[in-house]
Amino acid sequence: MKESFINLKEVVLKNNCPECYSKEGLRLTFQQKIVETKFYKSITSQVNHILECNVCNTTIYPIQWTNDIERVFEYQQKTVQPKKASKYLKQASWVAILFFVLLIIIISALAIYPNL
Repeated sequence: MKESFINLKEVVLKNNCPECYSKEGLRLTFQQKIVETKFYKSITSQVNHILECNVCNTTIYPIQWTNDIERVFEYQQKTVQPKKASKYLKQASWVAILFFVLLIIIISALAIYPNL
């Protein structure tokens, strides 16, 4: 099972970085999770966020956020429009479903007409 993320929204913040105190370089990214297997591809409703500073190359975790960063995050979180959660069946799924339907038809035909 392969998991990946697609970027929904990326915002450059003008707040001070809690690590290096730079006013430039904070980047907030919202991502939505996609799960892909041999049989289906699914867009989940799970949305993650990452706050990074490009100046000091660190990830800023929520415990380090200031009140200003939290307010900006809450506003930006309201503006994110995640994609609708869905599942897409791949060709391998349709082949397996067709195989099982044909198997059930053959078994039921043999049960009804055992003398064939």
